[in-house]
Amino acid sequence: MRTVVFDLDGTIADTSADLLAAANVCFRGLGHGDLLGPEDALTAFHGGRAMLRLGFSRLGAVDDAMIDAQYPVLLDAYGQAIAVHTRLYPGVVEAVETLRRDGFAVSICTNKPEGLAEELCLRLGIRGLFGALIGADTLPTRKPDAAPYVAAVRQAGGNVARSMLIGDTETDRMTGRAAGVPVALVTFGPEGRGVERLQPEALLDHFDDLPELAARFLV
Repeated sequence: MRTVVFDLDGTIADTSADLLAAANVCFRGLGHGDLLGPEDALTAFHGGRAMLRLGFSRLGAVDDAMIDAQYPVLLDAYGQAIAVHTRLYPGVVEAVETLRRDGFAVSICTNKPEGLAEELCLRLGIRGLFGALIGADTLPTRKPDAAPYVAAVRQAGGNVARSMLIGDTETDRMTGRAAGVPVALVTFGPEGRGVERLQPEALLDHFDDLPELAARFLV
């Protein structure tokens, strides 16, 4: 079965504001105030440790031990306020529903911890649209390793040889290369058309264009 695998943060939904807020809980707890703002949305899509590293770098030298200590605090804060400001990108639900009607399997492969990804998708009302969800801790490895992607395809009932990945970062581009599948990177995230530098097989300007794009790549 033809399969379209989606990244979550920065691809299906703009989660940056809630992620940044969780990181700032850590910094406030240490007496530093808010160290991250909306201009740091791109870093948010690279994960909790990246946000902590950026914030601490604004105070001087980065202490890896401090990042390790604050990461669980960040996850707890994020879990308590996971969908306050998060919004689905326009057209994603309609595109996924169209793909399903056209006979595609659809799944999610994310570097967000599986439990948080499941909770977020439930809160957004989209979990039932996807045949599988693979998170950062579902398997021993995470993207850009190919194994999580392969699991996302197979658990949805698909065939890796007839699959593609929709993402937004270099991690997704590298995952596609590792799995030997085409990648479409969205241009409506914080980097905009800057993702063109990663030379994906396709750019996706709006989810309205996804069904035709998937049909073209997955014959």
